[in-house]
Amino acid sequence: MIRNRSFALIACLGIVMLCAAAVGGQEPEFPATQVGQPANAAGPVAPPVGQTRAYATMLQLMRGVLYPASNVIFTAQADDPLSFKPARRPSTSPDPFTGAYPGWQAVENASLALTEMANLLLLERPCGNGKPAPVKNADWQRWVQQLRDAGMIAYKAAQTKNQDEILLAAGDLNDACLRCHMKYRDVPGGFPNRC
Repeated sequence: MIRNRSFALIACLGIVMLCAAAVGGQEPEFPATQVGQPANAAGPVAPPVGQTRAYATMLQLMRGVLYPASNVIFTAQADDPLSFKPARRPSTSPDPFTGAYPGWQAVENASLALTEMANLLLLERPCGNGKPAPVKNADWQRWVQQLRDAGMIAYKAAQTKNQDEILLAAGDLNDACLRCHMKYRDVPGGFPNRC
């Protein structure tokens, strides 16, 4: 109950700030943060509206988007997406196969997430260790394109509900990830030297 009141209070304060700014003819200012820093840390001013900005490190992006979406494709190559039982509360299930958009829809969604992820992998951002990600390197860009292509192959396979095609798409996805990991992640010296 207290958590709901706190949320309501924060929501009301946010609305009041937006309304006050609108009445004053100004856009509200929200604090910008550095990639990987908490919201209360000092950071650079956010770019103008319409410009793209990276908020996550490469490691956070991999763990938060690429890894979970890839696992949906890798699961679908072995397990029929329609074989999963719905969760008791599908809207809050962390498993895409038992959530609100289960089965082949989960595979379609994950495939498109991987395809869109390719765009995020080309934004300048730091690696998990703070080094700049090698987004301008030709091999990086080539492997990102392979990821994009694998995502679209998986999407088309999911639309036709063809598990054999998903198997091929998973192989393409694995190849794109493996090549990049061999050069940029699995390096001598471990975490300090990798991206």
